[in-house]
Amino acid sequence: MISLFVLVTFMCQSCLPQVQEMSSRYHRPEKPVSGKMRKLKDLMLKGDNRICADCSAPDPKWASASIGVFICLKCSDVHRSLGTDISKVLSLTLDEWTESDLDSMIEVGGNTYANSIYEAFLPKGYSKPKADSNNEERSKFIRSKYESQDFLKPSLRIVSSKMSFRTFESAKNFDHKYDTSSSKKEDTREFIGELKVKVVRGLNLAVRDMLTSDPYVILTLGQQKAQTTVKKSNLNPIWNEELKFSVPQRYGALKLQVYDHDMFSADDIMGEAEVDLQPMITAAMAFGDAELLGNMQIGRWLKTNDNALIKDSTVNIVEGKVKQEVYLKLQNVECGEIELELEWVPLDE
Repeated sequence: MISLFVLVTFMCQSCLPQVQEMSSRYHRPEKPVSGKMRKLKDLMLKGDNRICADCSAPDPKWASASIGVFICLKCSDVHRSLGTDISKVLSLTLDEWTESDLDSMIEVGGNTYANSIYEAFLPKGYSKPKADSNNEERSKFIRSKYESQDFLKPSLRIVSSKMSFRTFESAKNFDHKYDTSSSKKEDTREFIGELKVKVVRGLNLAVRDMLTSDPYVILTLGQQKAQTTVKKSNLNPIWNEELKFSVPQRYGALKLQVYDHDMFSADDIMGEAEVDLQPMITAAMAFGDAELLGNMQIGRWLKTNDNALIKDSTVNIVEGKVKQEVYLKLQNVECGEIELELEWVPLDE
């Protein structure tokens, strides 16, 4: 008599080739990560993209590919209720992304840039939902923000059936990274405008001599550099000096460095910081001719752990000019702050 153990063992061994064949038949080889998918993953780790665009919940695992924002699970449920013509919701870990979805997210740049447009007219003191807010409060805000677009300038509200930054009629040059289909004349222009930067003052700068410092500021945009005068023996200098830069089509951050001037040795670094120009320039381009508009707020650069902002920096139209006040905490130094005033001048002015 064959024992039950031997019988079961024999049956399992006889079935093993079939099981292996089925396993190989349904096995899906791991797909290589595309270059754009890597860019999306890099984008996930930057600044405000690590919190939900709508309620600031940490570590969002979802995104609206059509709007270009990273969102949490609770907010993603509300986004789905808006319909895919407004918000196409995708998982960052579970769903397969199309080239178009990836392009949309990368072009917008994430939460900071999207919110600088969709929340540009958020009323002062308005309370956004929090991570623990109830669904009613969350739904009301998200519908106001994306469906009725209450916090956008009325002329920029999207009326087409597809919700995307690229559908803004006035945003032909909205994102400097986006390859537009504008005229050849537009494509061949080297610069898109001029940036005026007033270095207003420094506060509580670091000591680099015996008891004080002789500070000056160097600003760099691409290959362009400009420098303020040296302020002798002053840790709280007032410059009020305007420096000008031509802004190319593909611009980067405006870099700021503060140095202590020395007569007999190399100048000592007293801190540095970077200014993200995109919130200002994209808002200015989206709103068009500032001279035709009244005084208003049109954008915002948000303070995050990844930048040097002391507080949120708003972009405003003031007497027909696009301006932005920036308060920076100097990096890689024990202390020091710098105040700047930026003004954007379109190329055709």
